[in-house]
This record gives sequence, structure tokens and C-alpha cells, in this order.
Amino acid sequence: MPKILQILFLLLTQTYAFSQDRYENKEGDANGINKWYMGRQIANVMSHYGINWLERETRDKEENSALLVKNLDIQPGMVIADIGAGSGYYTVKISTILSGGGKIFAVDVQAEMIEYLEKRIKKEKLKNVTTVLGSEKTIPLSVASIDLMVLVDVYHEFSFPYEMGKAMYDALKPGGKLYVIEFRAEDKSLSIKGLHKMTEEQVVKELSVVGFKFEKNITNLPIQHCIVFVK
Repeated sequence: MPKILQILFLLLTQTYAFSQDRYENKEGDANGINKWYMGRQIANVMSHYGINWLERETRDKEENSALLVKNLDIQPGMVIADIGAGSGYYTVKISTILSGGGKIFAVDVQAEMIEYLEKRIKKEKLKNVTTVLGSEKTIPLSVASIDLMVLVDVYHEFSFPYEMGKAMYDALKPGGKLYVIEFRAEDKSLSIKGLHKMTEEQVVKELSVVGFKFEKNITNLPIQHCIVFVK
């Protein structure tokens, strides 16, 4: 075998082995799947049956959603992606303040959520929202097309966090911002299931691996981290 082919074969073999070893399969908390990444057990995905909880009347006050949206520093004309948009709770809030020809992609992996979102968009006459059905590993958005990407209480549920991290990185424009909102695992008094909370350290560790640069953690929210990364 020519030397160059030997080198390519070795590189491909090493890459495959790394991808196989990236995740660990073992049992743990019943609220998660039996899959671990960088020392963290991955949580179960909230299904479309949880829409009522996503739209609960107390959510605005509990999360101070107005302040959360203000933290995003949305500018006119921005192209925004709401990853794991779910029922569209934050998609709608972003849509109503986005001006200057901006648009927002509401991305989710559940067809039922997309169906719910499309009905909501039509009912609320939102002209700047487009739904996108994604997968566990990919986001069907153009490379370097997004100015701002937001994930609210969803990253901890990614079945393939490394692959999704790379997909998010690719979809962001150079200098684009990623906002990761997660319930604070550091707060032991917070009555949220353990696997549905994350520490700042864990979020930064995982997303730094795929190339994101940690910028800051905006600590003004009542119960959540607002962790900002830049591409």
C-alpha cells in the first residue's frame, strides 16, 4: 500500500475509534438515557406531551422571560435560530421584537412540535418565522447563515451533543453568538430534575471541544444560566 494511503487509512481508523469512544453507555438516573458524554448523563427528551408545561402560566415569572430575551441583544435584520424551539414559547417572543427584515428559524426534532408550531405561527400571524425539522445529529441550516443561536433548556437533552455542537458551529456566521440557557445545577434548592440542570463548567467544557469560545455567563436570571459563546 502506498505511504499516503497508509496515512489516510490510519487517520480514518483513529477518527472512527474516537467517535466510538466519545460516548459511554451505562445505566444511571432513570430520568436520563443510558448514555454519557464527558462525565454527564444525557437527559430524556421532553416529548410534545409536555407542551402544557412549556406554556405554563407561571413560566414568565419563574424565568423572567422578558429579561432573558433582553439578554440576547437582538438587533434589526438578524437571522436567528431557536434550537429545540418546542412549542415556540421563546420563538414567538423573539419574533415579535425582531425588526428590519430579520427572521427566525424554529428548529425541533419532533414532527409533532413542528406541527404545533406551524399552527401557532398561522394563528398568531407571524411573518418572520420558518419551522425546520432537524435530526439528532444535524441542523438543516445553511453553513454560516445564522447571526444568533439560542437554546433554552434543551442542550442537556441532545442525544449527540458533540455532533450537534459541530452542526451549530457550522451554521453560525463567523463572530456569531450562541446563547445556552440551562437551569443552574449549582443551585441545590432548585426543584428541577437533576439531569435537566447543568453547571456552567460542564456547558463550557462541552462546547469548547467543538470550537466555541466562551465569552461570558450573564447571571441576572432567577434560576438559569445564560451562557454566551462566540464563533
